[in-house]
Amino acid sequence: MSYLLWYQLRHHDRKTHLRRGQTGADRAALDVSILHGFAHGGRCPKGRLALDGVLGGQYQLSETPSAGYLQRTEWNMRNTDSTVVFTFAATATGGALKTLAFAREQGKPCLHLPLRQVQNYEDPALQLQCFMELLRVHALNVAGSRGAKEPGLYLAVSQELNDAFSGARPTRA
Repeated sequence: MSYLLWYQLRHHDRKTHLRRGQTGADRAALDVSILHGFAHGGRCPKGRLALDGVLGGQYQLSETPSAGYLQRTEWNMRNTDSTVVFTFAATATGGALKTLAFAREQGKPCLHLPLRQVQNYEDPALQLQCFMELLRVHALNVAGSRGAKEPGLYLAVSQELNDAFSGARPTRA
């Protein structure tokens, strides 16, 4: 994405859509998108089910025909330009791993950010900014481990997304 488009996304058009709805990384993306005024959306299981209950109406999500999470994961992947997967662990498991597999199957760009494996010189928010700029992302699928599986991931992902969308232009070396 060009700097001009990045600037428009940050300050005017708000065209980057963040999608998902589960606990952990998914919910953090929705909450950050609401905070920053980004359009958001995507799919959730029938009945607006999440691990912590029914998703509230503030989340602009459409239900899938199935109450299972797998269809939601696949449809959110299909309807976006690219995906970022947040985990603490270096190796994704469960739904995060399935999301990475769907990305490969569908030929979609995907960035895995294992937050506890980050070296001192690496900045996950900057990596996400550069990923989005390089690929000219308009609809980003945000996925990751469930909050119950990796406690604290919601807060960590919220911080990284806030940093990535704070209006700072990606730095180039």
